Amino acid sequence: MRVLGVDFGTKRIGLAISDETGTVATPIGCVSNLVEITGTATARGVGKIVVGVPRRLNGAVSEQTERTLAFIAALQQATTIPVVRWDERLTTAQVERVLVAGGVRRSDRKEKRDQLAATVLLQSYLDAQPVL
Repeated sequence: MRVLGVDFGTKRIGLAISDETGTVATPIGCVSNLVEITGTATARGVGKIVVGVPRRLNGAVSEQTERTLAFIAALQQATTIPVVRWDERLTTAQVERVLVAGGVRRSDRKEKRDQLAATVLLQSYLDAQPVL
């Protein structure tokens, strides 16, 4: 089953998708709304959507956490595909460090950062699943 990873942001929403075995996550780009997410999920035969939920390092809820939870509720209303929440603390910061270390220009980092953050969170979700 393919799984779609979603990194929700106020400007861009990064997307990643797993292979059919649910083993490897790959970035597939950025979108800007729910219709594009549900369309992508349907077109690619996704069986589950994993959305990263940001929290502060101490686990506390932030304003972005609240916006993300509202987004998840709207996504659940917009699709029949199961939507799973996944802790994504520090994924964006991790990706940003890798891009800077790799010499990617600031102007090129924005869109790459969002889809790569979706890839990191989806891969962490896939890695945490039991092997069948």
